[in-house]
Amino acid sequence: MNWLAKINLPIVAKKLGPFKSALLLFSVIGLCLFIGYRLGNYYHGYQAKTMKQQKLRLDDLYLQHGETLKRIHTLEVELDVERIANLNAQNTIKELEQVHFEVKKELAFYHKIMAPEKQADGVVIDQISIQPTESEQYFQFLVVLVQQKLKKRYAKGFIEVSINGSENGRPKTIALSKISSLTKKELSFSFQYFQRLSGAFTLPKGFRPESVTVGVVLPKGKWQKYRRIEEIMPWPKLEQNVP
Repeated sequence: MNWLAKINLPIVAKKLGPFKSALLLFSVIGLCLFIGYRLGNYYHGYQAKTMKQQKLRLDDLYLQHGETLKRIHTLEVELDVERIANLNAQNTIKELEQVHFEVKKELAFYHKIMAPEKQADGVVIDQISIQPTESEQYFQFLVVLVQQKLKKRYAKGFIEVSINGSENGRPKTIALSKISSLTKKELSFSFQYFQRLSGAFTLPKGFRPESVTVGVVLPKGKWQKYRRIEEIMPWPKLEQNVP
């Protein structure tokens, strides 16, 4: 920039004369205006291109946002439908359970009339099942008790289980306490409507089971009299072979 400082404008104007000085001045001004105009057009075009790209990107974002909102609304509708279906299914299950309970109650009523020895103060044995396991001579059992009295108090007591069969050609009965680690507390019940009691046992080798005896004992208490019922179920035909 030192060369600019060396230029003496008055001397240049004096040497060129008034006309040429004015012509030079207008030329410089015109050149500056032309350069400014071209630069302005360049930056204007650049800004217009950038704004167009930004607009396209913004439109794409709006489109994605709209698709996302549509997807969210669809998922919300599906969730509401599934929630309603689940609620209906739960209501249906409750209704079926109520129907099942009413059928059990009617069945227990007829049991009470036709076989009073099969109920104890409204408590009946609803189910007895024996299932084999992968281990030899190892079985699982399930006993379901149901109370069918209209004015229900809590039925309290315990069950007694024994396996009837033969060993070495002679009849033999084995109490559950001899072949299982279950305690009396684990075989006790306290319920108002129904209760499931389950456990496992191991039969001794050489013992051939023929039936299962389940006794339900209601000890004498403040609100109940002593009652005892007993039911014998033939040993089921199981997949596991008993030697």
